[in-house]
Order: sequence, then C-alpha cells, then structure tokens
Amino acid sequence: MSVGRAADRGAPNSAPSAPTLVAGLDPAIERARERLLGLQHEDGHWRDEIEGDAVLEAEYVLLLHFFGRAHEPRAEKLGEYLRRQQGPHGGWSLYHGGPPDVSSSTKAYFVLKLLGDSPDAPHMVRARETIRSLGGVEATNTYTKIYLAIFGQYPWERCPAIPPEMVLLPDGFHVSLNAMSSWSRGIFVPLSVIWALRPLRVVPDYAAIPELFVDGGRPRVEVPDAPLGRAIQAAIYGVDRGIKTIERLGLTPLRRKALAAAERWIRERLEQSDGLGAIFPAIVNAAMALRALGLHPEHPHVRGQLEALEGLEIDLGDAMKIQPCHSPVWDTANTLSVLLTSGLDPSHEACERAARWLVDHEVRRVGDWRTGNPEGPVGGWYFEYANEFYPDCDDTAEVLSCLARVRVRDRTLRERVAAARRRGLAWLLSMQNRDGGWAAFDRGCDLEVLTLVPFADHNAMIDPSCEDITGRVLTMLSYEGWDVGDPVVQRAVRYLHATQQPDGSWFGRWGCNYIYGTWLALSGLSAIGVDMAAERYRRAADWLASCQNDDGGWGESLASYDDPALKGIGPSTATQTAWALLGLVAAGRGESEAVRRGVAYLLDTQRDDGTWDDPHWTGTGFPRVFYLRYHMYDDYFPLLALARCRDALGRAVEADRDERAAS
Repeated sequence: MSVGRAADRGAPNSAPSAPTLVAGLDPAIERARERLLGLQHEDGHWRDEIEGDAVLEAEYVLLLHFFGRAHEPRAEKLGEYLRRQQGPHGGWSLYHGGPPDVSSSTKAYFVLKLLGDSPDAPHMVRARETIRSLGGVEATNTYTKIYLAIFGQYPWERCPAIPPEMVLLPDGFHVSLNAMSSWSRGIFVPLSVIWALRPLRVVPDYAAIPELFVDGGRPRVEVPDAPLGRAIQAAIYGVDRGIKTIERLGLTPLRRKALAAAERWIRERLEQSDGLGAIFPAIVNAAMALRALGLHPEHPHVRGQLEALEGLEIDLGDAMKIQPCHSPVWDTANTLSVLLTSGLDPSHEACERAARWLVDHEVRRVGDWRTGNPEGPVGGWYFEYANEFYPDCDDTAEVLSCLARVRVRDRTLRERVAAARRRGLAWLLSMQNRDGGWAAFDRGCDLEVLTLVPFADHNAMIDPSCEDITGRVLTMLSYEGWDVGDPVVQRAVRYLHATQQPDGSWFGRWGCNYIYGTWLALSGLSAIGVDMAAERYRRAADWLASCQNDDGGWGESLASYDDPALKGIGPSTATQTAWALLGLVAAGRGESEAVRRGVAYLLDTQRDDGTWDDPHWTGTGFPRVFYLRYHMYDDYFPLLALARCRDALGRAVEADRDERAAS
C-alpha cells in the first residue's frame, strides 16, 4: 500500500485522511511485529549489530601487532574493511557521510602502511593530503598519540600525562579516579599503566609516518570562553608539565604501589564481564596494560580480553569489521516494550521467554556506581551480555517498563520478575541526581573542571544528568503507578523544565539528537500525567513539526552536535521519523497533519518483510567523538510509532464517526 507519496518530490507531500491511514496501519504493524518475533533468539533475547567508526578496525590491527599477531589473516581482512571505509574526502569519518576526522584518519593511514600499502598508492596519497590539511599528527587526540608512541611514531614526553598515581588519590580530590565517569575510568586506568611503563613495539621502517607531521603543527585544544575557565585550564596544563618533569627526574616513589593498585583495579573488574567494561576501547587498553605489566599472553586475564575482542568480530569473508560492544539487554528491552505497545498479548510465550532472559541478566553485585551512591541497594541492568560492575539507568528504566507489562504464567518466574522489579526500581530511584535528573552510570559525576584536563579530549570525562534518560525514567515510573504528585517526579519535571531549550526542544545525549531528546522528554512528561496543554509543551511540539521534511519524514545529522544550528535538519530516516511522531503524539498532536504525513512516510518506506532501512547513523556514544548505528533501531522504533499513531488516529476516526452520527 502506498499512501501519501508526493508526485513532486520538491514539494511537501499531502496529508492523507485519518481513515485512509488507519486502514493501512494494521497490516503494516502486523508485518513489523511478525518480523521482530522471528528475530528472537531461542533463549528469549534480541540483538543485532552495533556499528562504530573505522577507528575500531585500526586499533584492533595495532593490538594484533602489539601481541605479535599482525601476520594473522584477520589483520589483512581488517585492513580491507578500512580501505572500503575511506571517504570521498580522502580521510575516515566518525560516522557515515561525515567529515574527515584527523585521529581516525591518522590511525587508519598508519595501519594501512603497516599492512604494506604503498604510500604512493592513490588512496594513501589522498589520505595523507587530508590528514596534513587537518593539522597532522599533532592535531590528533590523546588516544592516538599514545598508540603512536607505543609503536615508536610519537614522543612519549609529548603525550598528555596519565600517571597511575591517580588511582591512589582520595575520592575528595578533584581529579581522583572516582570523580571521572565510569567509561573514563575503564579507559584511563589501563592507559595510565601503558603511559607509565611505555611499552615499545617496533614497526618496520616502511610503516613509519614522518610524512604526517606538519611544520608548526600544534595540539588542538578547546579553550573555555570564560576567563576563570581559561585560568583553570592553564593551571591544569601547568600541572601536566610538572608531572612530566617529575617523571623525567624519576621522582616517582609511589609508582610501584600505583601500578599494583591499577592492576588490582583492572583484574577486579574482569569478573562477570565480557572484557573490561564489556566495551572495545577499555578491553584493548586492558589487554595491552596487562601484557605491559608482565602477564603472559596466555594468562587467563589477558586471554580473556583477546577472546572478548574476537567475540566482537564480524567476518565479511574477504573483510572484517569490529563492533564496539554487544547490545542484547538494550535490544531485548526495547523490542519487548515495542511488541507490547503494538498489541502483542502480554502472556505470549515470546514475552515470557524475554522476561526470563532479562531476569537472568539482572545485576546482583555492587559495582562502581557505589562510590557516588554509597547507600544505594543492588539492582538494575547493564547493556551487554555480561557487565556486572556497570548497570545503567537507561537500560534499567527500559527493562522495568516492559517487565511491568508482561503477564508471566510460570509462578516461579513471576515471583522472580516481581523481586527483580522491586530491586531495580529501588536502585534506579537511589541514582537520581541532586538536580532531579538521571545520568547513565553514576550519581553526582558532574565536576566540570575534569573536562579541562589535557587527556579529556574524548569528551566524556563526566556523567551528568541527561534529558533523554530522565524522560525514559518518568515513562517507566508511570508503568509502576507513579504520578506527577510524587516528590521524585516533581524534581525530575523541574529538571526537564530547566533544561528545555528556548525553541522548545531538548538535547539528546544518547541518540541523535534534539529529535531524540525532545521525544523522550515529552513522552515521559505526558506519561507521568503532566498537563501537556502548557505553553512550553506546545512550543516543543511546534519545534518538532517545524523540522518535518518535504517527504513527510524527519531526520537530523550527527553534525548537530558540532553545530546546534543544524538541529532537526537532515535527510529523513525511519528511526528519527518515529521519534518525532512519538513526541508529537505525547504532546497531544496525534491527529495533526504533521503526524498524518509522518505516518504516510513510514507506510510508504516499509519494505515487504516489515522492516525499514536507515543508512544514516542515529546513535550516540560520546558526542563529537564517537557515534553508532544500531541495526535494530529501524526495526523496532517505527513499529512503536505506528502503534502509538494507530491509537491516536483511531480515536480521531471514532470521534468523527460519533459526531456525524449525533448530527
């Protein structure tokens, strides 16, 4: 069925009537639902690929060389994938269709030379010219400089200092380990070991990259606007220089103790986890750090990191790519929620199998979150298959939202679900920040001064409250029977009011970008019982409607993180169209022309197998640094939107029918 396709693609498509759309929604929803049910694994979970940028493949090749395994066939396969990912601009981007990134491009170029690509080959010439135009090696980030130093391509003394002694600092110290975000801890503890021990892996002369150094090239440092910020940054950089001076003089009496503490920290967090933090950068750093500390490659902890990386491989035959991590809890919770919203019987056997799998993956031990939340109970869920130290608020909220709606027939499982819900809710409530919002992994991790340290250029040193997660938590609380009168909810509502942008939108931390944040904020506020007739919510709905493309869909480029003037602007995607529609429905615009045009777009772009195809990336890891493409997003989010819109449009049709009958 084709509904509402504009004949002239240069003009906005027409808005089909509600009855016309309602007639097409049931079969579209059924196709999408059956597709999702068919993707469920036998044990009850769902998962598909997460795609990251080419820096993953480049770093994996470097790790293989570090361990003397660059001769393995996988190394050449990774190189072939790198060649395919080179952009028309000559470099490698952080996301599909994005501009060249100097750090990713430098690593890719170095790896291809290491694999034997001639520097005179056309693709290498283009890459080299692009890297030099971006400032060369000196313009790369901390990770890149340290990785290059390991292979003798950059001076260690010019790398930002990451002393392992930071592991020994008390929690009250501003740059203590526990003041950093959880993902920063997982990255920097092993990186501090590498910085201190300075392992060297020699590469052949033909792989050296002196041609990537630009005369007069300087590190790129973002300077704060405020005078106080500039003064603090200058002081911090002075400390960095002081640490390096101490290092050169050998005045490090606590070094052995610090390295031992760092090693203990790493080892403790390998328990019940698919690698350190169950995420690629931390796993790679941990493997190299443990090897630098003297552990044999076949030591269980080292071998475990390497096997965890192998589990992230996707073999394409003549090429290979690497996922940053797995997303089974996230995909399972979202898929189950969507299926329930679409009308699947809550007692369906697929729901029971999913509920059992989710309960089996509940966190039952204290993790790093306890530092900022010393009295909090144990509970919650993580993102991956195994990552016990790092439950997160986003996954926990989504799991609780779907477990609150399933109807489990097995009595034992029903009791387990109820107990897990109680524990998860208690943990999540204990994670609310002072400002009323929720962050991802930590509570009270918002010390802005940390963003000014020299090695903070991965843009993720802190974990402050997020508008999108806070909206998701409010939605979950509505399923648990809470309402707008509760003090916890009132604090969260005040947080969302305080963070709303002047144009009515909200920032999206974990999805791109303002469309994502605005959807989740509006959905949470509406679900918890806030009166959506208020002017601020009308403004939010107006902003969403104003971003609609001529084809009826919505899109927003990841470039909006670099330039907020691009917010809400981009080619239409099924995923972002779904988010916008969900936001409009939550704001009470479910019968509007914008919604009808958006529904028509989704109906027109659905494929025969019930799926949609989004080539554009819509996931966010670290804004401005690392982005993601979730391959299941265009399976379940459009279905969620169609189900919500069917309810809204169906009510409109019934109301119109009743009105005609009455007259």
